[in-house]
Amino acid sequence: MNLDLWFFAIAAPAVVFAGVSKGGFGSGASFASASILALVIEPGMALGVVLPLLMLIDAATLKPYWGKWDWRVSALMIAGGLPGVALGALLYSRTEPDVFRVLIGVISVGFVIRQVGRSRGWIRTASRALPKWVGVLTGTVAGFTSFVSHAGGPPAAVYLLSLRPSKTAYQANTVLIFTAINIFKFIPYAFLGMFTAQTAVANFALAPFALLGAWLGVRAHHLVPERAFFLLTYVLLVMTGAKLIWDGLT
Repeated sequence: MNLDLWFFAIAAPAVVFAGVSKGGFGSGASFASASILALVIEPGMALGVVLPLLMLIDAATLKPYWGKWDWRVSALMIAGGLPGVALGALLYSRTEPDVFRVLIGVISVGFVIRQVGRSRGWIRTASRALPKWVGVLTGTVAGFTSFVSHAGGPPAAVYLLSLRPSKTAYQANTVLIFTAINIFKFIPYAFLGMFTAQTAVANFALAPFALLGAWLGVRAHHLVPERAFFLLTYVLLVMTGAKLIWDGLT
């Protein structure tokens, strides 16, 4: 890994984008930072570079959203997230992650289509939240996909958005859930050799960009009206879902 001008030209905007997404818009598109870094470094190393930065963003955004989450909802998804991370660690080197990218991409895009269809009256369904077991299941899927590609945001959004939370409750839940999941991921990543002296240097160099992104994300969260917030969340969900499908198929 060469920490040259080309690396920082690609990595710095990607890390700022991850901070904005995680800090203000539910983490849905933050996984793209690892995909962008994979353009200039080996994909496994990209995952190792990004995880500590995501954890730094988590730490920076816990305080602004402290206590604004729903403990019961977050606990369900965290309970599912732990076995999901364990499964990811077990199958990381044995399973083709593109299969899961396509699956999660289809679920993400399909969920938004369903929500739009309901709001337009094209699809008639019960307006109830998804059952709790779906929360545990999506937590497991989020833990797994977060482990293999930092792409836990879309499956988590499927359950969280079905509860119709306020924008701040939604954001706070994602902060708490992924703080826990990223902590779960750290030790298996270390055992898999994803952290090196080079990734540590890259982390120190990129940390200011992560904090800048987190600050911008929190500011944007409070400035953007609730209707626009969820519209943007759905747009990001479609974009990330489409990107996952594209990556999986190509």
